[in-house]
Amino acid sequence: MQSRRRVVLFQDESAPALWSDFNIRHSASADAYGIINMDSLKLIAFDKDDLEIISAHLQDAIVNAGEIIWRPSERRVVIPLCRFDWVGAEGETPEYRRRLAALRFERVSAFKARNVNPSDKAAVLNLLSVDFAEADAPTGHVTLNFSGDVAIRLDVECLESELADLGPEWTTAHRPGHPENLDG
Repeated sequence: MQSRRRVVLFQDESAPALWSDFNIRHSASADAYGIINMDSLKLIAFDKDDLEIISAHLQDAIVNAGEIIWRPSERRVVIPLCRFDWVGAEGETPEYRRRLAALRFERVSAFKARNVNPSDKAAVLNLLSVDFAEADAPTGHVTLNFSGDVAIRLDVECLESELADLGPEWTTAHRPGHPENLDG
C-alpha cells in the first residue's frame, strides 16, 4: 500500500499538537487516532498555461533567497516558500493563511539572478509572478519576478515544474495588497 503525505493534528493532548510530513500507511488506523487531514495543493506545469495557474497560487509568496537550491549536476532548482492561500482568502468568511510549499523546476541548464545574491541568508523576497518565454521550442526561460526589481531566470530544456504544499498552514493577520496606481 502506498504511503500518503499528510499533516496531522491529534485530538489527544498527550500527542504532539502538529506533525508535518507524517507518512501514514493505513488510513483506517489513522482515523482511529483522530487525525485531521489538511487540504494541500499539488500542481504540475508542462506549458505556459499550466505555469500561469501556478503563478496565480504563488503571488505574494515569501522566499528566503538563502534557501533556494540550485543543483547543476541534477539540472534542478527547488525553491522553498511560504505561499499566501488566495483561495482561502476569498468567499463569505475569508481566512488569511500561509502554507509551507516548494516550487521545483527540472531540466534547468542555467540559473541567473538580478539584484539579489542567492546565497544571501538574510534576503527575504516577495514573489510577484512566474513567467515562461519559449525560445527555440521546447527550450525557454522561466522568470521569477519579485518586488524590488529582483528576478531569477532559469534556462530550461523544456518546462517541467511542480508546486506542492509540504506542511502546516498558519493564520496571518493581513492579506497582501498592491497599490492600484503607481503613477500617482
